Amino acid sequence: MIRGAGKALGWVVVAALGAGVLHGVAAERPVKSQLDPQEAKEGFVDLLAVESLDELWQGATRGYILVDDAKEGRKLVCKKTGGGKLLTKKEYSDFVFRFEFKLTPGANNGVGIRTPPQGDPAYVGMEIQILDDGHERYQGWLKDYQVHGSIYGVVPAKRGFLKPAGEWNAEEIYVQGRHVKVTLNGTVIVDANLDEVLAKHGGKTIDGQDHPGLKRDKGHIGFLGHGDELEFRNVRVKELR
Repeated sequence: MIRGAGKALGWVVVAALGAGVLHGVAAERPVKSQLDPQEAKEGFVDLLAVESLDELWQGATRGYILVDDAKEGRKLVCKKTGGGKLLTKKEYSDFVFRFEFKLTPGANNGVGIRTPPQGDPAYVGMEIQILDDGHERYQGWLKDYQVHGSIYGVVPAKRGFLKPAGEWNAEEIYVQGRHVKVTLNGTVIVDANLDEVLAKHGGKTIDGQDHPGLKRDKGHIGFLGHGDELEFRNVRVKELR
């Protein structure tokens, strides 16, 4: 999430948007997991296999809606007038977090990891940037540690592997101990040891800000939207023992 680049946070209250849209209400039929059978055997959990976001998520549960699409499956939609900090109720330490996402032009969001419920996840936890970083609105001023996939303010990601707005991307965030790896559409774009990153810069981060969250060993996972529309699907997580 680029600070200061978006609109004010808002809430979307969904009362009745027609068939296929769910939010905070019971589904008309049982919700089936969309996990790949192999991932299910490996211990992944489908975080969208719920009748209501309130089952597994906390925070901005009214800033996102669940949509069952006949062609694209179950989706979590961050609406233009919605967004906010949508976090898992459960805390995770070491994990693999996989999801697909589809951007709209210029869309700005993020994935919070090992974050507490309060505060800005980019600092009190960690944030993996989600951004249409090639859009004209960011040209000329975007820092390398703000491009898509970066650990915000800490580790820049490799560029050139993000699909254009309107196409689905697949991402994996692997976190074990001090190791954070981000894979986008099959290419590793971040592979960092947090201790080594800090040591390289004299114990400081490259954005010059305080990031106490880098010391955390567990916390919540979540999406960090603030008024840009985008979609997520196949959101799943596996705890590493």
